[in-house]
Amino acid sequence: MVSDRRVGYLEELEHELDTRGLVARVVRTRSGPAFLRVVNPEAGSLAEDITCAPAPETHDHYYWWSWGERMHRVDDPGGAALKLAHVLQPLRGEVCERRVGLP
Repeated sequence: MVSDRRVGYLEELEHELDTRGLVARVVRTRSGPAFLRVVNPEAGSLAEDITCAPAPETHDHYYWWSWGERMHRVDDPGGAALKLAHVLQPLRGEVCERRVGLP
């Protein structure tokens, strides 16, 4: 089944993100496609939902940002994880302020 393959790709990315310290879980919905919810535990407001689907012009599958832009090909989940880790990285000052309890 096509959706099972997509979930498998999302699970591969989930594993890569877990090894990089990000919290990632595949979410299956009743009426829509599965997606990967990714959160930076150092800054909970930094989060992203990633989907997996073929590009319109090809049958090759890609990971997609929540705003519909192609992010990375599925045959390189490590590369996709690096992009996500970079995007979800807080600014230095934000992490320091959280650790010392500043608003």
